[in-house]
Formats: sequence, C-alpha cells, structure tokens
Amino acid sequence: MDLDTALRNAYSQCVGIDDALADMKKIAGVNTSVTAVGTGLGVGATAVGLVKSAKDKEIEKELQKLKEIEKNRGLSQSPGEIVVLGEVSQYYLQHQNPEKAKEYQRQIETLTSDSKKLGNWRTGLLAGNTVTNVVGAVLANKNDGSDIQKHINKCRGAISELNDALFQARINRQDVADADDIITACSAYNTVDISKIIIRADGAKISSIVGVGIGGVGTVTSAMANSSNVRNDDSENGKQKEKILNVTSNALAIGAASASLVATIFNATQISAIKKAAEAAQQCEKALRG
Repeated sequence: MDLDTALRNAYSQCVGIDDALADMKKIAGVNTSVTAVGTGLGVGATAVGLVKSAKDKEIEKELQKLKEIEKNRGLSQSPGEIVVLGEVSQYYLQHQNPEKAKEYQRQIETLTSDSKKLGNWRTGLLAGNTVTNVVGAVLANKNDGSDIQKHINKCRGAISELNDALFQARINRQDVADADDIITACSAYNTVDISKIIIRADGAKISSIVGVGIGGVGTVTSAMANSSNVRNDDSENGKQKEKILNVTSNALAIGAASASLVATIFNATQISAIKKAAEAAQQCEKALRG
C-alpha cells in the first residue's frame, strides 16, 4: 500500500471512534442515574416495609389487649371473630369496659389503615425499582463496548499498514512528517484496555437482570401480603402466612436495592474506563485531521 492510500485508510478506519465513545459515555451516565434512582426506590421500599412491620406489631399488641378483656370476662367468642367483623365497639357496649374496647378498636383501625398504605407504598416502590432495573439492563446491553472494540481493532490494523507504508516512503524519499505524527499519536490505542469497558457493562447488565428478578418477585409478594384475603385471615395459619410474606417482601426489597447499587457502581466505573479510551481517540483523531 502506498503512503497516500495508507493515510486515507487510516483516516477512514480511525475517525469516528471519539464520537462513538462520547455516545457511550452519555449512555453510561444515563444508566448510572437510572440505577441510582432504582437504588433509592429499593432503599425506600425497605424502609417502608420496616415501618409497616412495626405497625403490624402494634396491631398485634392492641389485639392482645382485647383478648385479655375477653379472657377476664370469660366470654366464648374470640377477639379475631369480633375484630374481623368490625363489631368490637357494639359487642363490648353490651358488656363491661365498653370505652376501653372502643379505644382499642380505634387504635386497631388507625394502625390497620396505616399498615395498608405502607404496604401499597412498598409494592409501588418495588415495582418502580423493577422498572429501573429493566431499563438499566437494556442500556447496559446496548453499551457493552463490543462495537467500539471492533472499531479500534480496525484502526490499529490501519495504523500498522500505515507504518509499513511509511517505511517504503522513507526509502522513496517522500515527505513522511504527517504520517509519522499520526503513527505516534495513534499508538496511544496500544495502551487502551477495552475489556474494562466490556466487563463493567456486563457487570451492570447482570446486576440489573438480577434486580429485575428480585424486584419482580418482591412486588408480587408485597402485593399478596397486603391483599384483603391475606390480611383478613385471622386464623393462626393466616397470620403466619402474612408474617412470612411481609418478611420475605422486606428481604427482597433489600436484595433489589443491593442489585441496583451494584449496577450503579459498574456504570460509574465504566464511565471512567470510557474516558481513558476517549483520551487516546482524541489524540489520534487530532493528528489525523491535521
């Protein structure tokens, strides 16, 4: 290949890498923001779930107080039967301590209302976290660095051919100053490790996919725990099922937040790797453009 042809080939193969890296940097930045929002939603779901658990424990305490009143009266009905039917106030008006029973009932109704709202918030926050992880996985897959690796490999090959043409041009006593500058500038690509960009993209994608799974299951579990069928089942099995679902939902919220956090870290570190590659691209293209 003669020198002029080699120069044109180097230009066509190397120019555009800087722009491609700039686009990758933007996508990585957007993805960092998206997964950071997902982390916040997961943390929020965890916090709300813990507050809800505290409210549920308070409800249990109030129910226990009603149970004690019943026990002291030697009544045959269980507090569960009375509370579920919403007849506590009316029932105890016909017996001793009606005001105390009404007070407990008001507390239970308030706490139950708060618990339901918190359960709905937890479900919504987990759903939001799941959505951000879906978006994060898509963006990370799009930004995996495989295309830029091919582009840089072609550029390296063109610079190698230019170096061969330069050797022949020197023998022919041609002006090789521009070609020499380009080869020197574009040799910066030899220190660029694109695998760091690819590894971080894969890490972000895998973390987001894991987050989708955890967040999706957590959303369903949280919705089940807060459903009327589960909440209104005051049998021992029903209460145990509700507790298990709530504990599981809170644990999954922690897992979803953690997955989003890991994805955020991968995306942030990918930006750093892209910047280093961009420095080499800018140096090479500046020499090519003259």
